[in-house]
Amino acid sequence: AAYRFLGKILNNVKKWQIPRFINTDKAPAYGRALALLKREGRCPSDVEHRQIKYRNNVIECDHGKLKRIIGATLGFKSMKTAYATIKGIEVMRALRKGQASAFYYGDPLGEMRLVSRVFEM
Repeated sequence: AAYRFLGKILNNVKKWQIPRFINTDKAPAYGRALALLKREGRCPSDVEHRQIKYRNNVIECDHGKLKRIIGATLGFKSMKTAYATIKGIEVMRALRKGQASAFYYGDPLGEMRLVSRVFEM
C-alpha cells in the first residue's frame, strides 16, 4: 500500500514539483517503498526520507480533519450524498484557509459566486 501510495504521488508531480524531503510516520513500509522506488528510478536518489511521527506531508495528513468531520455523520446512505457532502466540506475549508482567494479576490460577493458555481446553484 505504501509503495502504491508513494508511486501515485510521484507519478502525478512534475519534475520541478518533486520534493527534496518526504516526511512520513515511523511505519517501516514507507522506507522500503521509497527504497524500491529509488531503485526503479521512479524517485530521484537525492530525495531524503525523514521518519518523523508528527510531521507528515500535507498530502498524507490533510484527510485527518475531513475524517473527523465525517465521523460525526455516522456514514452515508449513498455515494451521491457522500460526494456532495465532502465537496461542500472541502470548498468551505479552502475558503477558510484562503486557498481559493485567487478565484474571488477576497471579495464576499466573489465567495458567494464561487460557492454557487461549485454547487451549481
